[in-house]
Amino acid sequence: MSRSIRPSVGCAGMSNDPPLQLKPRLTISIEQAQAIVDRVPLHSRVHDVIELRGGEISTILEIVLADAPNCILKVYPTQLQWKMAKEVHVLGLLRDVAIPVPHILLADDTHSTIDLSFVLMSKLDGVMLGQREPELGDQELFAIYAEMGAALRRINDVTLDSFGYIGPNGVWTPHPSNRAYMSAQFERKLTEFCTRGGDPALATRLRASIIARNHLLDAAQTPRLCHYDFHAGNVLVNAEGSPELSGIVDFENGTAGDPLMDIAKALYYFTPNDAPKRDGLLAGHGTRDRLDWEATIALYRLACTLELWCWFAQIGKTDVLPRLTMELESSTN
Repeated sequence: MSRSIRPSVGCAGMSNDPPLQLKPRLTISIEQAQAIVDRVPLHSRVHDVIELRGGEISTILEIVLADAPNCILKVYPTQLQWKMAKEVHVLGLLRDVAIPVPHILLADDTHSTIDLSFVLMSKLDGVMLGQREPELGDQELFAIYAEMGAALRRINDVTLDSFGYIGPNGVWTPHPSNRAYMSAQFERKLTEFCTRGGDPALATRLRASIIARNHLLDAAQTPRLCHYDFHAGNVLVNAEGSPELSGIVDFENGTAGDPLMDIAKALYYFTPNDAPKRDGLLAGHGTRDRLDWEATIALYRLACTLELWCWFAQIGKTDVLPRLTMELESSTN
């Protein structure tokens, strides 16, 4: 989910902006894929190009090589092509961290081979955890989510110079504190909420609720790298046997912020039936060591809901807005 598109200001009426176009529809020929592969020292022949599932923003393709490990080609939509440089930057921050992440083989924004920006990355072993979850028992779910929590903690151990959303070359708009950053984010999203047709009276109640709790934001004093899209679709595990973490992907939402914001986003889609996953993630990450962690996560959950409301309104997926509006209403109680 993008949090960098600057909305129009104001708090009346629906925005006239056209919906954001995502996941570019394109066909990469064998010849184009070969031209890309030939620019890196793989010395291999392209056998096939397969579009993979997953990725809400970008198109993900697997380049099947005849005599070398396969590669992943990630192609960014026209309006969000800056995310290419951002993902390269964030993966660079993780170069010396002991977690399995893709290695960038080539990043190209010249449009010389295809008319969009792309990265060519190493393909990590394994399958998406989401594909295996239905077959796993509670103990296995707890164990893999505890391993994920520990890996997320290692990501969060990377520190940055300031709080803020990460752009192509670092933090885009630096903030001196987490409270300053999140207060600016809340205000920006409340404005966008109104601009895109949300209820101004609800926005006023949300603002008051946020202000009453913003002291919770002061506990995070050091800006830390957050994945901010950490879920079973972005985690790879072995295909058989007890699941073990084999890869973490999709860092295009990276933020310099509070690790509890990362946890809140990871927990966002859990249901009451997901207690083993929740308990494992919290245990592996060490979340419960933080004072007022539950209240802080609740505040960040409000931020997630508000962001999602604005995002779905931006891309024209209005059918989910009533449900998100109800959740926003409940967060003011």
